Amino acid sequence: MPDAIFADPTLARLYDPLDPHRRDLDAYVALARELGARSVLDVGCGTGTFACLLAAEGFDVVGVDPAGASLGVARAKPGAGRVRWLHGDATTLPPLRVDLATMTGNVAQVFLTDDDWAATLEGVRVALAPGGHLVLETRDPARRAWEGWTQERTLARADVRGFGAVESWTEVTDVSGPLVTFRTTIELADGRVLHSDSTLRFREHDEIEASLHDAGYVVEEVRDAPDRPGLERVFVARAAG
Repeated sequence: MPDAIFADPTLARLYDPLDPHRRDLDAYVALARELGARSVLDVGCGTGTFACLLAAEGFDVVGVDPAGASLGVARAKPGAGRVRWLHGDATTLPPLRVDLATMTGNVAQVFLTDDDWAATLEGVRVALAPGGHLVLETRDPARRAWEGWTQERTLARADVRGFGAVESWTEVTDVSGPLVTFRTTIELADGRVLHSDSTLRFREHDEIEASLHDAGYVVEEVRDAPDRPGLERVFVARAAG
């Protein structure tokens, strides 16, 4: 089940206003052009920011996400009619033949078990055209990003239409090996306090490469994430065969 921050209708409406700066996405549009893609599958599209950006740039876009509330926000955005929105995940896709599939942000880290991760990679590979690419982003566990996920460092404030002044912050609640669990708290102007608990898996570089190979991909390149150089890796993998 999707985390509340994506699945709860109120939290889904607040997601973009509380995280409005997505400068990282321009680099992924450029990468899509570099790879010669014309069609893109945005896996874990959430509230649709990247999918709509791609569509505005002339790409044929499919956005898939298991959180219906997030898709509701996505479908209401300007230009959303140019995107094909699917409620589900990479294991429930209809027949597709896209040139590129993407997992931006934390999407690649929400798959906590090896089985779920392998099934997701397989579902994406089947959706790719021959020679198509998967681009995914993941945090380097050696940099221990979660140590900075404190109320003081993550506090965000926004004046949101229909809600007034809103505050949010994140705090880590558990670290168990590669699994990091954290709680997002959101305080609304009317006094309501909402929570969402999430867990991410921090995979090592070699672990990701091995999983891609096992799923039928060839890793062509590993780059620095455009917005967090040295902190995150971007894997560019081609569907083999």
